[in-house]
Amino acid sequence: MAEGRTRIGIVAPGSAIDRDVAERVTALAGRLYPDGRAELVFHPQCFETSGHFAGRDEMRLGALAQLANDDSLDAVWFARGGYGACRLVEGLLPLLGEGARRKTYMGYSDAGSLLGALYGRGFARLAHGPMPVDIIRVGGEAAVARALAFLVERRPEALEPSLSLEVPSAAFNLTILCHLLGTPWQPDLSDHVLMVEEVSEYMYRIDRDLFQLTGNPALRRVAGLKLGRCSDIPANRPDFGQSEEEVARSWCGRTGIAYLGRADIGHDVGNKVVPFGLWRV
Repeated sequence: MAEGRTRIGIVAPGSAIDRDVAERVTALAGRLYPDGRAELVFHPQCFETSGHFAGRDEMRLGALAQLANDDSLDAVWFARGGYGACRLVEGLLPLLGEGARRKTYMGYSDAGSLLGALYGRGFARLAHGPMPVDIIRVGGEAAVARALAFLVERRPEALEPSLSLEVPSAAFNLTILCHLLGTPWQPDLSDHVLMVEEVSEYMYRIDRDLFQLTGNPALRRVAGLKLGRCSDIPANRPDFGQSEEEVARSWCGRTGIAYLGRADIGHDVGNKVVPFGLWRV
């Protein structure tokens, strides 16, 4: 970190962002930190497209490895979710040097594939939190400002309020975490408070994912489960008959996992930051 300045590299491991997103986020950072404490470096790859993805796998992998190993950067911020991060995991890990371990990495949704894999390899500065693309949501400037408050200042107000100084935490999109289970990239979350959130999934899919999650032997060693917001749930016909909290309580009850209530995370502008492990400055 340069004296008094945080340099944040931004890369898109899944889908691309529009240049307007980069311009709006850069302008917001300038207003929030007119003293130049926040320097944003958008990798050109963020704006590339190849079908669904922000460039071909090789391009996204190269851009991510470049920023992760760049000693002039203090953090790597994932530009958006979409889909594609999981396609980079196996190729990425061998490319990362010791300098990559000193950075903070933040994102959510599809980026959880990378966060989980890095956490499983001993990376200590990871966080589930807002991304640049959130600025396009109604009220999205507040989410981006919260992310910058964490990345630049480590401000505790940016954090999910139930975090403990004694018990480690981790947070994921529910579907993304379920897709890591049983792979070499499944992180050890023993004794962690695990927070999960979901978006745009039918209730039966949320129920099925919670079956898979709570049925995993390693996941039964968590300290407990907290349920974030499950938003934009499509209507089920016939009606599923249970809410997301009811099914979460049910699966936790069946499997002996402590249900710890709701978490202030989700695919929305209220999404709070959850550092992986124990919160540290």
